[in-house]
Amino acid sequence: MKKLLSLLLALSIVFVVAACGKTEEKSSGTSEKGETTKLVIGASTVPHAEILEKAKPILKEKGIDLEIETFTDYVLPNKALKTKELDANFFQHIPYLEGQNKEFGYGFVNAGGIHIEPIGIYSKKYKKLSDLPEGAHIIMSNSVADHGRLLSLLEKEGLIKLKDGIDKTKAELKDVVENPKKLKFDANYEAKLLPQIFNNGEGDAVLINSNYAIDGGLNPVKDSIAIEDKESPYVNIIAVRKGDENKEAIKTLVEVLHSKEIQDFILEKYKGAVVPVSE
Repeated sequence: MKKLLSLLLALSIVFVVAACGKTEEKSSGTSEKGETTKLVIGASTVPHAEILEKAKPILKEKGIDLEIETFTDYVLPNKALKTKELDANFFQHIPYLEGQNKEFGYGFVNAGGIHIEPIGIYSKKYKKLSDLPEGAHIIMSNSVADHGRLLSLLEKEGLIKLKDGIDKTKAELKDVVENPKKLKFDANYEAKLLPQIFNNGEGDAVLINSNYAIDGGLNPVKDSIAIEDKESPYVNIIAVRKGDENKEAIKTLVEVLHSKEIQDFILEKYKGAVVPVSE
């Protein structure tokens, strides 16, 4: 009888241990079908979150459960990545990332470039940049990281000249050395407010980032009076904490975003307002 009781007790312990093991297996994201990895990505609503939504079912087939957290500004996504609320973010271009790393010491790295959003100049009063009058009021973002980009576009269009020998991606208003039309620059607005400012008819011209333009119902290709070309160095990237770029889930995310299916989706949906890259 004692031997029988001992055997039953031993079997009970084995059963309990096995049950605990199954519970731990479920909580760690594994299943009978294989292992699933959860990725939480912070993204601007347009076009970044839309692109990620398109990639979501493809990633699901590859064992990645993608959760998308949307943001409407350029500050919080990096803060959330730093505090590990996010595994990665998708909203910024390389010069902005470099500026944020320098200012806040984030140490984030580029896991892969996904697309370019050509920045555009919009006007309700003039159909061409050459029509802008002397002393025209030019409204632009208060993000210094965007100023080099905006000023380079104006220089390319022949409206200003920047100081020789500078890195134009880092140019500031103080680097304008020639301004024959005496354009008045107003850089006191959050980037996300610029579409509404344009729609209100403020200023003579408004320089708007394409993600905010699209989100505001504008078509950067059709509605702008000037726009960057596809050679722009401002590639929007997947940004991660240093070392995480080597994680398989992050590599798979970038591979899927570089896939023909996603690139075709970008080209078809945004009609040139967003241009895919594969590096």
